[in-house]
Amino acid sequence: MRIRLAAETDASQILKIYTPVVVGTPISFEETSPSPAEMAGRIRRTLDHYPWLVCDGDEGITGYAYATAFRPRAAYQWSVEVSAYVHTESRRRGIARGLYTSLFEILRIQGFVNAFAGIALPNEGSVALHESLGFTAIGVYEAVGFKLESWHDVGWWQLRLGDPDSPPPQLHWFAELRGSEAVAKALAEGEAQIRP
Repeated sequence: MRIRLAAETDASQILKIYTPVVVGTPISFEETSPSPAEMAGRIRRTLDHYPWLVCDGDEGITGYAYATAFRPRAAYQWSVEVSAYVHTESRRRGIARGLYTSLFEILRIQGFVNAFAGIALPNEGSVALHESLGFTAIGVYEAVGFKLESWHDVGWWQLRLGDPDSPPPQLHWFAELRGSEAVAKALAEGEAQIRP
């Protein structure tokens, strides 16, 4: 099993993981799963600025994680929102932990200061994962989303990636770092977390 950068050609395999989440759970607030072309576009657009990683093995892609802008206004640019998804048959093997380990290290290299994760509640597994990686609960949006005939709360967790210096560090968009030795090292760090 290895952690590598996602490619547009991974869209169909990523959708095998994501579509059941969209269709059958409130974990994602999307109501219809994107098409392979739309997912490929998301991957392409994300990789210009942020990392999108996949865990790839003999059985194909078993999980993925990525970062996106936290909010569009300029003052938020040192913060990101992160997400990770693992195929139901591949859970409890350290895949999400490995993906996040690599993702967070790359985000630190880029100069980001904060990572935020929104979790539709209840979701004990996701909460436990994020807190084991150092995230701290910071609040709950109550009854913020209506899906599958129910209202759902979303809890928010924060991870400090770097010191909030003044002035903040210069950011490096992911496209600048692709193929660098630092990114390769970060990918290897995450791989070491995965159990066969």
